[in-house]
Amino acid sequence: MFRLWAKIWKENHLIKDMVVENDQTDMTRTKKIFAAMDTICYEFDLSKPIWLDSTVADFKKHDRTRFLQDNFVDRIDFDYLEIHVIEED
Repeated sequence: MFRLWAKIWKENHLIKDMVVENDQTDMTRTKKIFAAMDTICYEFDLSKPIWLDSTVADFKKHDRTRFLQDNFVDRIDFDYLEIHVIEED
């Protein structure tokens, strides 16, 4: 089971969160992450964030990253979107 936790933060307060699960065994980890991001962006009504080099490096190192205003083309009304892999087989 693959589970990704997404959280929207504003002024150090958790505004929204959700967990996306994926139990498909034929998908690579990268495809599971991108599929989860599609679901998160749809549920939170966000444009898809841009994966900057610093975002990718942070995610590779910690299985967690933050998408700030620089990662979005559209204006966001929160401080950042954080994603975190919480379970992975």
